[in-house]
Amino acid sequence: MGENMAVMCGASGNKFLFSNEDKLVTSWWPNLIKKILYFPSLLNDASTRDLTKPHRALLQFLKQYVEIMDLMAHKHIDMDWAPNKKVKVYLLSKKYTFALSCRLFLKIEDSEWVARISNDFDHIMAGFISLPIDIPGTTFNRAIKAKNILHKELIEIIKKRKKELTEKRDLAAQDLLSHMLLVPDENGKVLNEMEISTYILGVLLASHETTSTAITFVLKYLSEFPDVYDAVLKEQMEIAKSKGPEEFLNWNDIQNMKHSWNVARESMRLSPPGIGGFREALTDFTYEGFTVPKGWKTHWTVHSTHKNPEYFPDPEKFDPSRFEGEGPVPYTFVPFGGGPHMCHGKEYARLELLVFMYNVVSRFKLEKVVPNEKITYNPSPIPANGLPMRLQPHKM
Repeated sequence: MGENMAVMCGASGNKFLFSNEDKLVTSWWPNLIKKILYFPSLLNDASTRDLTKPHRALLQFLKQYVEIMDLMAHKHIDMDWAPNKKVKVYLLSKKYTFALSCRLFLKIEDSEWVARISNDFDHIMAGFISLPIDIPGTTFNRAIKAKNILHKELIEIIKKRKKELTEKRDLAAQDLLSHMLLVPDENGKVLNEMEISTYILGVLLASHETTSTAITFVLKYLSEFPDVYDAVLKEQMEIAKSKGPEEFLNWNDIQNMKHSWNVARESMRLSPPGIGGFREALTDFTYEGFTVPKGWKTHWTVHSTHKNPEYFPDPEKFDPSRFEGEGPVPYTFVPFGGGPHMCHGKEYARLELLVFMYNVVSRFKLEKVVPNEKITYNPSPIPANGLPMRLQPHKM
Protein backbone atom coordinates (compact mmCIF):
# COMPACT_ATOMS: atom_id res chain seq x y z
CA MET A 1 0.00 0.00 0.00
CA GLY A 2 3.03 2.28 0.21
CA GLU A 3 2.12 3.29 3.77
CA ASN A 4 3.32 2.70 7.31
CA MET A 5 0.69 0.30 8.60
CA ALA A 6 -0.19 -1.46 11.84
CA VAL A 7 -2.20 -4.66 11.40
CA MET A 8 -4.56 -5.12 14.35
CA CYS A 9 -5.37 -8.74 15.24
CA GLY A 10 -7.89 -10.59 17.36
CA ALA A 11 -11.15 -9.53 18.99
CA SER A 12 -9.35 -6.98 21.18
CA GLY A 13 -7.73 -5.36 18.13
CA ASN A 14 -11.08 -5.19 16.32
CA LYS A 15 -12.78 -3.75 19.41
CA PHE A 16 -10.08 -1.10 19.83
CA LEU A 17 -10.41 0.10 16.22
CA PHE A 18 -14.20 -0.10 15.95
CA SER A 19 -14.82 1.62 19.31
CA ASN A 20 -12.39 4.45 18.58
CA GLU A 21 -13.85 5.50 15.22
CA ASP A 22 -13.54 9.28 14.73
CA LYS A 23 -11.71 9.50 18.07
CA LEU A 24 -8.31 7.90 17.51
CA VAL A 25 -8.84 6.59 13.97
CA THR A 26 -10.94 7.41 10.93
CA SER A 27 -11.92 5.60 7.74
CA TRP A 28 -9.16 5.46 5.11
CA TRP A 29 -8.85 4.01 1.62
CA PRO A 30 -5.61 3.45 -0.32
CA ASN A 31 -4.86 6.00 -3.05
CA LEU A 32 -4.91 3.18 -5.60
CA ILE A 33 -8.59 2.52 -4.84
CA LYS A 34 -9.45 6.24 -5.00
CA LYS A 35 -7.69 6.59 -8.37
CA ILE A 36 -9.77 3.72 -9.74
CA LEU A 37 -13.03 4.82 -8.12
CA TYR A 38 -13.22 8.62 -8.02
CA PHE A 39 -14.36 10.90 -10.84
CA PRO A 40 -11.06 12.27 -12.28
CA SER A 41 -11.58 15.95 -11.34
CA LEU A 42 -12.34 15.03 -7.71
CA LEU A 43 -9.01 13.32 -7.06
CA ASN A 44 -6.98 16.48 -6.47
CA ASP A 45 -9.80 18.59 -5.04
CA ALA A 46 -9.10 19.14 -1.33
CA SER A 47 -12.75 19.97 -0.68
CA THR A 48 -13.94 16.57 -1.89
CA ARG A 49 -15.76 14.75 0.91
CA ASP A 50 -15.30 11.07 1.72
CA LEU A 51 -17.52 9.39 -0.85
CA THR A 52 -17.14 5.98 0.76
CA LYS A 53 -19.38 6.98 3.68
CA PRO A 54 -23.07 6.00 3.56
CA HIS A 55 -25.81 8.17 2.12
CA ARG A 56 -28.97 7.79 4.16
CA ALA A 57 -31.01 7.10 1.00
CA LEU A 58 -29.21 3.76 0.58
CA LEU A 59 -31.03 2.10 3.48
CA GLN A 60 -34.20 4.18 3.47
CA PHE A 61 -36.27 1.90 1.26
CA LEU A 62 -34.87 -1.56 1.99
CA LYS A 63 -38.23 -2.90 3.17
CA GLN A 64 -39.73 -1.96 -0.18
CA TYR A 65 -36.85 -3.63 -2.05
CA VAL A 66 -37.76 -7.14 -0.82
CA GLU A 67 -40.55 -7.61 -3.37
CA ILE A 68 -38.38 -6.37 -6.26
CA MET A 69 -35.55 -8.67 -5.17
CA ASP A 70 -37.91 -11.64 -5.06
CA LEU A 71 -39.38 -10.81 -8.48
CA MET A 72 -35.95 -10.44 -10.09
CA ALA A 73 -34.58 -13.59 -8.41
CA HIS A 74 -37.59 -15.55 -9.67
CA LYS A 75 -37.11 -14.27 -13.23
CA HIS A 76 -33.37 -14.97 -13.08
CA ILE A 77 -33.95 -18.55 -11.92
CA ASP A 78 -36.58 -19.08 -14.65
CA MET A 79 -34.29 -17.74 -17.37
CA ASP A 80 -30.79 -18.90 -16.41
CA TRP A 81 -31.25 -21.85 -14.03
CA ALA A 82 -34.49 -23.77 -14.64
CA PRO A 83 -33.85 -24.57 -18.36
CA ASN A 84 -30.49 -26.19 -17.51
CA LYS A 85 -29.48 -29.38 -15.77
CA LYS A 86 -26.12 -27.89 -14.86
CA VAL A 87 -25.08 -24.27 -14.09
CA LYS A 88 -21.98 -22.37 -13.01
CA VAL A 89 -23.11 -20.75 -9.80
CA TYR A 90 -20.40 -18.09 -9.48
CA LEU A 91 -20.92 -16.68 -12.98
CA LEU A 92 -24.71 -16.64 -12.68
CA SER A 93 -24.67 -15.11 -9.20
CA LYS A 94 -22.48 -12.26 -10.53
CA LYS A 95 -24.92 -11.73 -13.39
CA TYR A 96 -27.88 -11.64 -11.00
CA THR A 97 -26.38 -9.40 -8.31
CA PHE A 98 -25.19 -6.85 -10.86
CA ALA A 99 -28.55 -6.73 -12.65
CA LEU A 100 -30.29 -6.31 -9.29
CA SER A 101 -27.96 -3.47 -8.27
CA CYS A 102 -28.59 -1.65 -11.55
CA ARG A 103 -32.34 -1.99 -11.01
CA LEU A 104 -32.40 -0.90 -7.36
CA PHE A 105 -29.74 1.82 -7.49
CA LEU A 106 -30.32 3.21 -11.00
CA LYS A 107 -33.76 1.92 -12.02
CA ILE A 108 -32.19 0.37 -15.12
CA GLU A 109 -33.55 -2.94 -16.43
CA ASP A 110 -31.95 -2.93 -19.90
CA SER A 111 -30.19 -6.32 -19.90
CA GLU A 112 -27.99 -5.40 -22.88
CA TRP A 113 -26.71 -2.24 -21.13
CA VAL A 114 -26.09 -4.19 -17.93
CA ALA A 115 -24.17 -6.92 -19.78
CA ARG A 116 -22.12 -4.35 -21.72
CA ILE A 117 -20.86 -2.43 -18.70
CA SER A 118 -20.30 -5.51 -16.52
CA ASN A 119 -17.00 -6.15 -18.34
CA ASP A 120 -15.77 -2.70 -17.30
CA PHE A 121 -16.58 -3.54 -13.67
CA ASP A 122 -14.48 -6.70 -13.94
CA HIS A 123 -11.51 -4.57 -15.12
CA ILE A 124 -11.98 -2.25 -12.14
CA MET A 125 -12.09 -5.11 -9.63
CA ALA A 126 -8.86 -6.52 -11.10
CA GLY A 127 -7.29 -3.06 -10.79
CA PHE A 128 -7.92 -2.90 -7.05
CA ILE A 129 -5.27 -5.56 -6.42
CA SER A 130 -2.81 -4.51 -9.14
CA LEU A 131 0.43 -2.56 -9.09
CA PRO A 132 -0.44 1.12 -9.76
CA ILE A 133 1.52 1.36 -13.02
CA ASP A 134 -0.49 3.44 -15.47
CA ILE A 135 0.95 2.50 -18.85
CA PRO A 136 -0.94 0.84 -21.74
CA GLY A 137 -1.40 -2.90 -21.31
CA THR A 138 -1.25 -2.99 -17.51
CA THR A 139 -4.14 -4.16 -15.31
CA PHE A 140 -4.17 -0.76 -13.57
CA ASN A 141 -4.36 1.10 -16.90
CA ARG A 142 -7.30 -1.05 -18.01
CA ALA A 143 -9.02 -0.27 -14.70
CA ILE A 144 -8.54 3.50 -15.19
CA LYS A 145 -9.92 3.30 -18.74
CA ALA A 146 -12.92 1.28 -17.50
CA LYS A 147 -13.51 3.82 -14.70
CA ASN A 148 -13.60 6.69 -17.23
CA ILE A 149 -16.05 4.80 -19.46
CA LEU A 150 -18.34 4.06 -16.53
CA HIS A 151 -18.30 7.61 -15.21
CA LYS A 152 -19.26 8.86 -18.68
CA GLU A 153 -22.19 6.42 -18.75
CA LEU A 154 -23.26 7.34 -15.22
CA ILE A 155 -23.12 11.10 -15.84
CA GLU A 156 -25.45 10.66 -18.83
CA ILE A 157 -27.86 8.66 -16.66
CA ILE A 158 -27.68 11.25 -13.86
CA LYS A 159 -28.42 14.14 -16.27
CA LYS A 160 -31.36 12.26 -17.77
CA ARG A 161 -32.79 11.35 -14.36
CA LYS A 162 -32.35 14.93 -13.12
CA LYS A 163 -34.35 16.18 -16.11
CA GLU A 164 -37.10 13.61 -15.45
CA LEU A 165 -37.30 14.67 -11.82
CA THR A 166 -37.36 18.38 -12.76
CA GLU A 167 -40.24 17.69 -15.13
CA LYS A 168 -41.90 15.66 -12.34
CA ARG A 169 -42.10 12.57 -14.50
CA ASP A 170 -40.35 10.24 -12.06
CA LEU A 171 -41.00 11.52 -8.54
CA ALA A 172 -42.12 8.13 -7.26
CA ALA A 173 -38.88 6.35 -8.24
CA GLN A 174 -37.72 3.97 -5.53
CA ASP A 175 -34.04 3.93 -6.45
CA LEU A 176 -30.87 5.26 -4.87
CA LEU A 177 -30.00 7.68 -7.68
CA SER A 178 -33.34 9.51 -7.59
CA HIS A 179 -33.15 9.90 -3.83
CA MET A 180 -29.59 11.21 -3.97
CA LEU A 181 -30.76 13.86 -6.42
CA LEU A 182 -33.73 14.79 -4.24
CA VAL A 183 -32.65 14.16 -0.63
CA PRO A 184 -29.77 16.05 1.08
CA ASP A 185 -27.05 14.09 2.87
CA GLU A 186 -26.53 14.15 6.65
CA ASN A 187 -24.97 17.61 6.31
CA GLY A 188 -27.98 19.00 4.47
CA LYS A 189 -26.18 19.13 1.12
CA VAL A 190 -27.13 17.50 -2.18
CA LEU A 191 -24.12 15.93 -3.90
CA ASN A 192 -23.09 17.21 -7.34
CA GLU A 193 -23.12 15.01 -10.45
CA MET A 194 -19.46 13.99 -10.18
CA GLU A 195 -19.84 13.06 -6.51
CA ILE A 196 -23.01 11.08 -7.18
CA SER A 197 -21.33 9.25 -10.06
CA THR A 198 -18.42 8.30 -7.78
CA TYR A 199 -20.71 7.18 -4.97
CA ILE A 200 -22.94 5.12 -7.28
CA LEU A 201 -19.89 3.48 -8.86
CA GLY A 202 -18.68 2.52 -5.38
CA VAL A 203 -21.95 0.93 -4.24
CA LEU A 204 -22.35 -0.90 -7.57
CA LEU A 205 -18.90 -2.39 -7.15
CA ALA A 206 -19.40 -3.30 -3.50
CA SER A 207 -22.84 -4.83 -3.95
CA HIS A 208 -21.81 -6.72 -7.08
CA GLU A 209 -18.63 -8.49 -6.05
CA THR A 210 -19.12 -9.28 -2.36
CA THR A 211 -22.74 -10.46 -2.48
CA SER A 212 -22.13 -12.69 -5.51
CA THR A 213 -19.25 -14.32 -3.60
CA ALA A 214 -21.43 -14.73 -0.52
CA ILE A 215 -24.26 -16.33 -2.56
CA THR A 216 -21.80 -18.68 -4.28
CA PHE A 217 -20.37 -20.04 -1.05
CA VAL A 218 -23.71 -20.37 0.72
CA LEU A 219 -24.88 -22.61 -2.13
CA LYS A 220 -21.56 -24.47 -2.06
CA TYR A 221 -21.99 -25.37 1.63
CA LEU A 222 -25.67 -26.25 1.16
CA SER A 223 -24.64 -28.78 -1.51
CA GLU A 224 -21.96 -30.26 0.77
CA PHE A 225 -24.05 -30.72 3.92
CA PRO A 226 -27.42 -32.44 3.29
CA ASP A 227 -28.58 -31.97 6.90
CA VAL A 228 -27.96 -28.22 6.65
CA TYR A 229 -29.76 -28.08 3.31
CA ASP A 230 -32.76 -30.02 4.70
CA ALA A 231 -33.10 -27.64 7.65
CA VAL A 232 -32.99 -24.60 5.36
CA LEU A 233 -35.47 -26.23 2.95
CA LYS A 234 -37.91 -26.90 5.81
CA GLU A 235 -37.77 -23.27 6.93
CA GLN A 236 -38.12 -21.90 3.41
CA MET A 237 -41.00 -24.22 2.46
CA GLU A 238 -42.96 -23.14 5.52
CA ILE A 239 -42.70 -19.59 4.20
CA ALA A 240 -43.51 -20.68 0.64
CA LYS A 241 -46.68 -22.48 1.80
CA SER A 242 -47.89 -19.30 3.47
CA LYS A 243 -47.74 -17.36 0.19
CA GLY A 244 -50.43 -17.07 -2.48
CA PRO A 245 -49.69 -18.09 -6.12
CA GLU A 246 -48.67 -14.56 -7.17
CA GLU A 247 -47.55 -13.31 -3.75
CA PHE A 248 -43.95 -12.18 -3.26
CA LEU A 249 -41.76 -12.22 -0.17
CA ASN A 250 -42.11 -9.35 2.27
CA TRP A 251 -40.09 -7.92 5.16
CA ASN A 252 -41.75 -10.18 7.75
CA ASP A 253 -40.84 -13.27 5.71
CA ILE A 254 -37.19 -12.24 5.81
CA GLN A 255 -37.32 -11.91 9.61
CA ASN A 256 -38.60 -15.51 9.81
CA MET A 257 -35.56 -16.89 7.95
CA LYS A 258 -33.56 -17.19 11.17
CA HIS A 259 -31.90 -20.55 10.50
CA SER A 260 -31.17 -19.61 6.88
CA TRP A 261 -29.39 -16.47 8.12
CA ASN A 262 -27.35 -18.54 10.59
CA VAL A 263 -26.28 -20.74 7.65
CA ALA A 264 -25.35 -17.66 5.62
CA ARG A 265 -23.32 -16.24 8.50
CA GLU A 266 -21.45 -19.50 9.03
CA SER A 267 -20.67 -19.49 5.30
CA MET A 268 -19.28 -15.95 5.59
CA ARG A 269 -17.23 -16.97 8.62
CA LEU A 270 -15.48 -19.76 6.72
CA SER A 271 -15.35 -18.01 3.32
CA PRO A 272 -15.64 -14.26 3.97
CA PRO A 273 -16.42 -12.24 0.81
CA GLY A 274 -14.30 -9.33 2.06
CA ILE A 275 -10.96 -9.45 3.86
CA GLY A 276 -11.08 -6.37 6.09
CA GLY A 277 -10.67 -2.61 6.03
CA PHE A 278 -8.41 0.32 6.77
CA ARG A 279 -8.26 3.23 9.20
CA GLU A 280 -5.94 6.23 9.64
CA ALA A 281 -4.58 7.37 13.03
CA LEU A 282 -5.92 10.84 13.89
CA THR A 283 -3.42 11.16 16.74
CA ASP A 284 -0.62 9.17 18.36
CA PHE A 285 -2.05 6.27 20.35
CA THR A 286 -0.73 3.26 22.25
CA TYR A 287 -2.13 -0.25 21.96
CA GLU A 288 -0.74 -3.37 23.68
CA GLY A 289 2.53 -1.58 24.37
CA PHE A 290 2.99 -0.38 20.78
CA THR A 291 2.77 3.28 19.81
CA VAL A 292 1.07 4.02 16.49
CA PRO A 293 1.97 7.56 15.31
CA LYS A 294 -0.49 10.03 13.89
CA GLY A 295 -0.90 9.54 10.14
CA TRP A 296 -0.06 5.84 10.22
CA LYS A 297 -2.61 3.50 8.70
CA THR A 298 -4.16 0.51 10.44
CA HIS A 299 -5.72 -2.63 9.00
CA TRP A 300 -8.20 -5.07 10.53
CA THR A 301 -8.83 -8.44 8.94
CA VAL A 302 -11.46 -11.17 9.24
CA HIS A 303 -8.69 -13.77 9.14
CA SER A 304 -7.40 -12.98 12.65
CA THR A 305 -10.65 -14.16 14.28
CA HIS A 306 -12.93 -16.14 11.93
CA LYS A 307 -10.92 -19.37 12.15
CA ASN A 308 -9.37 -18.81 15.57
CA PRO A 309 -10.23 -21.83 17.80
CA GLU A 310 -10.24 -19.52 20.84
CA TYR A 311 -13.42 -17.93 19.45
CA PHE A 312 -14.77 -20.73 17.23
CA PRO A 313 -14.02 -24.26 18.51
CA ASP A 314 -13.26 -26.73 15.73
CA PRO A 315 -13.03 -23.72 13.39
CA GLU A 316 -12.97 -25.63 10.08
CA LYS A 317 -16.28 -27.35 10.86
CA PHE A 318 -19.40 -25.92 9.19
CA ASP A 319 -21.74 -25.39 12.15
CA PRO A 320 -24.58 -22.82 11.87
CA SER A 321 -25.54 -23.45 15.51
CA ARG A 322 -22.61 -21.17 16.48
CA PHE A 323 -24.97 -18.29 15.76
CA GLU A 324 -27.87 -19.46 17.89
CA GLY A 325 -28.70 -17.66 21.14
CA GLU A 326 -26.23 -14.87 21.84
CA GLY A 327 -23.96 -16.09 19.05
CA PRO A 328 -20.19 -15.52 18.82
CA VAL A 329 -18.20 -13.34 21.20
CA PRO A 330 -18.45 -9.65 20.13
CA TYR A 331 -15.84 -8.46 17.62
CA THR A 332 -14.99 -12.00 16.47
CA PHE A 333 -17.43 -12.34 13.54
CA VAL A 334 -16.72 -9.26 11.43
CA PRO A 335 -17.52 -9.80 7.72
CA PHE A 336 -19.10 -6.33 7.69
CA GLY A 337 -16.63 -4.65 10.05
CA GLY A 338 -17.97 -2.79 13.06
CA GLY A 339 -18.37 0.59 14.74
CA PRO A 340 -19.80 3.74 13.09
CA HIS A 341 -18.21 2.78 9.77
CA MET A 342 -19.62 -0.75 9.67
CA CYS A 343 -20.40 -1.69 6.07
CA HIS A 344 -23.64 0.18 5.31
CA GLY A 345 -24.59 -2.54 2.85
CA LYS A 346 -24.94 -5.18 5.59
CA GLU A 347 -28.74 -5.16 5.60
CA TYR A 348 -28.87 -5.00 1.80
CA ALA A 349 -26.58 -8.05 1.61
CA ARG A 350 -28.73 -9.91 4.16
CA LEU A 351 -31.87 -9.33 2.10
CA GLU A 352 -30.21 -10.26 -1.17
CA LEU A 353 -28.70 -13.45 0.25
CA LEU A 354 -31.89 -14.68 1.92
CA VAL A 355 -34.16 -13.88 -1.03
CA PHE A 356 -31.84 -15.74 -3.40
CA MET A 357 -31.51 -18.71 -1.02
CA TYR A 358 -35.30 -18.90 -0.88
CA ASN A 359 -35.65 -18.93 -4.67
CA VAL A 360 -32.98 -21.58 -5.21
CA VAL A 361 -33.57 -23.92 -2.26
CA SER A 362 -37.37 -23.97 -2.66
CA ARG A 363 -36.94 -25.17 -6.26
CA PHE A 364 -33.77 -27.28 -6.46
CA LYS A 365 -31.61 -29.84 -4.73
CA LEU A 366 -27.97 -29.01 -5.44
CA GLU A 367 -25.09 -31.33 -6.35
CA LYS A 368 -21.51 -30.21 -6.95
CA VAL A 369 -20.04 -31.36 -10.27
CA VAL A 370 -16.43 -30.98 -9.05
CA PRO A 371 -16.37 -32.41 -5.50
CA ASN A 372 -12.96 -31.00 -4.51
CA GLU A 373 -12.93 -27.83 -6.59
CA LYS A 374 -9.93 -25.62 -5.93
CA ILE A 375 -10.57 -22.23 -4.34
CA THR A 376 -8.39 -19.31 -5.41
CA TYR A 377 -8.14 -15.93 -3.64
CA ASN A 378 -8.20 -12.61 -5.46
CA PRO A 379 -8.35 -11.52 -2.57
CA SER A 380 -11.90 -12.85 -2.03
CA PRO A 381 -12.43 -16.60 -2.49
CA ILE A 382 -13.33 -17.72 -6.02
CA PRO A 383 -14.11 -21.31 -7.13
CA ALA A 384 -11.54 -22.16 -9.82
CA ASN A 385 -14.19 -23.70 -12.12
CA GLY A 386 -17.02 -21.29 -11.27
CA LEU A 387 -18.73 -23.85 -8.98
CA PRO A 388 -20.56 -26.00 -11.57
CA MET A 389 -23.68 -27.46 -9.98
CA ARG A 390 -26.26 -30.06 -11.04
CA LEU A 391 -29.85 -28.99 -10.42
CA GLN A 392 -32.48 -31.49 -9.30
CA PRO A 393 -35.91 -29.79 -9.38
CA HIS A 394 -38.21 -30.65 -6.49
CA LYS A 395 -41.22 -32.77 -7.40
CA MET A 396 -44.31 -30.64 -6.99
